[in-house]
Amino acid sequence: MTLTKNRNRRVSGAPRPARLGRLFTGLIFVFLYAPIFVMIVFSFNDAKSRTLWSGFTTRWYAELLEDTTILNSLYTTLSVAVLSALIATVVGTAAAIGIHVMRGPRRTVMLNLNNIPVVSPDIITGVSLRMLFVALLGFLAIFGLNFRLGFGTLLLSHITFCIPYVILSVLPKLSQMGKHIYEAALDLGATPRRALGRVVLPEILPGVISGALISFTLSIDDFLISYFTAGNTSQTLPMVVYAMTRKRLSPKINALSTLMFVSVLALLILINVFQARQDKKRRQGDTAKTRL
Repeated sequence: MTLTKNRNRRVSGAPRPARLGRLFTGLIFVFLYAPIFVMIVFSFNDAKSRTLWSGFTTRWYAELLEDTTILNSLYTTLSVAVLSALIATVVGTAAAIGIHVMRGPRRTVMLNLNNIPVVSPDIITGVSLRMLFVALLGFLAIFGLNFRLGFGTLLLSHITFCIPYVILSVLPKLSQMGKHIYEAALDLGATPRRALGRVVLPEILPGVISGALISFTLSIDDFLISYFTAGNTSQTLPMVVYAMTRKRLSPKINALSTLMFVSVLALLILINVFQARQDKKRRQGDTAKTRL
């Protein structure tokens, strides 16, 4: 009887920690998304105040489309983000495959070298890249090649700090892949290029997509590294927003941030739907093979 009572007490008391966990999780999400919700609401505020609601309006969105400074910085930001994400994804995926096939101390050394830029503060990366670019541009000036800090150096710096994140995203997928799947494709008559494109890449595609998204997000969000490597000719959106904070932040930034948030949210939904369909097709294929 005593054991039965204790078991009943444990079963009846089990939902309470679960409810507390759900409540704690809900509070975390409220804390994370409440500022975004406030920003979206005040992007439709008729006044410039960030505390008082004065009526609904969409004029900040209209004025945003007429602000050439913000639009040019947005174009620069998106151009650098897309190009750096694509290049870093290709280079990082190839590097991850190379590291994956390594064994022994070489693999450990390469992993440690890859982790150093990830854990290093952005200000160290920005200052070191600026010193490197200035030294290279000074060396090229000796031969009459006059280049300056601008879009090119900005793009190179973003590619540099995005590659390690792509490697870290692809390596786990390579570890989950079958050890001999590549050799099996070669034994069945596939060329190395065909085996890589038809066998290896589909297996690691989720990691590649994750690395590309992380690179794109980091590039858009970066300020410190861009500040040191962009020069005076290329201004990214975070740099323009920082310059605006010295005076007063315009509600047009709220409108722009709202549009970017909605765009990124829609992109994530599409990617998740695509991955869900791919997983469903894969499960159906595995089920059909099992029946056979």
